[in-house]
Amino acid sequence: MDYLIQDFRAAYAELRGDRLAETLRPDVQAYPSKLLSVWGRGNYRDVKGDLSFLFYNNLPRSGLSISRDEAAGWIEVYLAYWKALGLILAAEGIRDNDQSSWEKVYEAWKDLTLQIIRGYTNHDFENWTIPCLYIAGKYLRQFAIRADEERKNSNEYSDAAVMQDDFDPESEEHKLLEDCARHLNRIFQTCLNDRAPLEESRKWGIYYAINLLFKTYFKLNSASLSKNVLMAISAGRGDMPTLDKFPKSQQVTFKYYEGVLSFLEENYVEAEKHLTMAWHMCHKDAKRNLELILTYLVPCHLLTTHTLPSPQLLEPFPRLQRLFLPLATAIKKADLRAFDIALRDGEDEFIRRRIYLTLERGRDIALRNLLRRVFIAGGFEEAKDGAQPVRRTRVPVAEFTAAVKISGGEDIDSDEVECLMANMIYKNLMKGYIAHERGFVVLSKNGAFPGTGV
Repeated sequence: MDYLIQDFRAAYAELRGDRLAETLRPDVQAYPSKLLSVWGRGNYRDVKGDLSFLFYNNLPRSGLSISRDEAAGWIEVYLAYWKALGLILAAEGIRDNDQSSWEKVYEAWKDLTLQIIRGYTNHDFENWTIPCLYIAGKYLRQFAIRADEERKNSNEYSDAAVMQDDFDPESEEHKLLEDCARHLNRIFQTCLNDRAPLEESRKWGIYYAINLLFKTYFKLNSASLSKNVLMAISAGRGDMPTLDKFPKSQQVTFKYYEGVLSFLEENYVEAEKHLTMAWHMCHKDAKRNLELILTYLVPCHLLTTHTLPSPQLLEPFPRLQRLFLPLATAIKKADLRAFDIALRDGEDEFIRRRIYLTLERGRDIALRNLLRRVFIAGGFEEAKDGAQPVRRTRVPVAEFTAAVKISGGEDIDSDEVECLMANMIYKNLMKGYIAHERGFVVLSKNGAFPGTGV
């Protein structure tokens, strides 16, 4: 415990919130001997006495400007940390003689989180200590996930499913993570509602809290709750630092989730804007993050600009190559059957990533390319009086029907093809009209297929 207080003093003297937060990091796998020495003999009375002595008697002599009330707050924080640490060591199997569970770890760490939050509301913790909130929120979420997994695999969870008629496995599956979300929201509110001048405000921790909430809501399949967060920061934006003043990593994460939320609302233009910003700001070596951004940016480009990812773009991401290149190849070749097969083969992954319905719309682009090929294959009408030849714009429906049959690999009648083309015209993927009684499609002489250069 002595070394812990020494680290606290050093961090406090330099007003280094990052160093202060490190004294609360429960990374047992990285520092087992160090954390075992903090746990010591496991005597609560001795630890409380040591903390009180070191804070109340030694800190004033060290020249640190810390009030007695603030010291009391930090004592409560480190006592909660010490309790949680003992349970973590046991859960990791480092203290073999003691029993623990990740649910107990979660509850103990939740107490630590609440003590830190109270430090800002009751004990005047200063804004430079905000990284302590980061550490508390980050590990609260991790421990909640591990505790839910542990409960899911336990006999107790299985017995509850058998014994209770009203047992809801979906609500039980993420029970502790849902509880965690409520406490992460408290961290968010602690930062959002601070009324101190901006240079001394806890609002400098707000985007870290927001990003933790986004990750948690998406894990819970409750992405819609994220809109409440966006509304809250939009309402208070005048009193907040602008996003570009925060660390680049926080900007990238926020823009990614903001883009995905717009994507899920089918606002693809807005989604493309946010995701493109995230892509350009993301570090070139953060391959996992770049892959996540591209997962949504590729479908956005497909619908907004009808552009496809190149093999060079996807080369560093083998998983995305397997998902997107077969679809891109099918669209380029106007091969409807190949598109349907590629969509079916990746269906499970597309649904899991929430992009299936968006990619399904890519079939319209493949169909547009097919109809354009028929139009081009029709050649030119005879030129009159030395005028420039123009493409044939009156195309029999039968020609389009034959092309769709060949490309789709299934029989289809002309009425169905007319319906498909009417849909193309409605979506402005094709310009013209259908003369049903005469069996012709009359296409525009200027840009029959907008955006394709034909």
